[in-house]
Amino acid sequence: MTDRTNKPTSAFWIISAVALLWNIFGVVAYLGQAYMTEEVLAALPEADQAYYNNVPAWVTGAFAIAVFAGVFACIGLLMRKKWATTLFIVSLIAVIAQFIYNFFIQTHMEVTGISMIWSIVIIVISLFLVWFSRKSEKQGWIL
Repeated sequence: MTDRTNKPTSAFWIISAVALLWNIFGVVAYLGQAYMTEEVLAALPEADQAYYNNVPAWVTGAFAIAVFAGVFACIGLLMRKKWATTLFIVSLIAVIAQFIYNFFIQTHMEVTGISMIWSIVIIVISLFLVWFSRKSEKQGWIL
């Protein structure tokens, strides 16, 4: 049984704050993609233009859910709320859905090099945040 009065460690606060910044950057990336102007789109390579012009609504929705659920989950961590774990799981599921499309369904762009590494980093961070929030629950840091 855990002691419900456990105070979080400094590492908890640092990880939670850095995770919030990470997810805010995700929101900025989402907004940049969702509200991309015709001029910006026209400046992209042809393959990128084809990709962005053909992204299904469900993939854009998954992107939005992933980043906004992540932001609210981080806010929940900082507020020491147990529901943060649920939101991190929702975010992870949305990340996985988005990357299934990018890796296995879409045919407009080849996924190689840095985009492959970046995708793996995002998935690993999402998995880490689910694990971290569950650990925080067990430690009694979030209630």
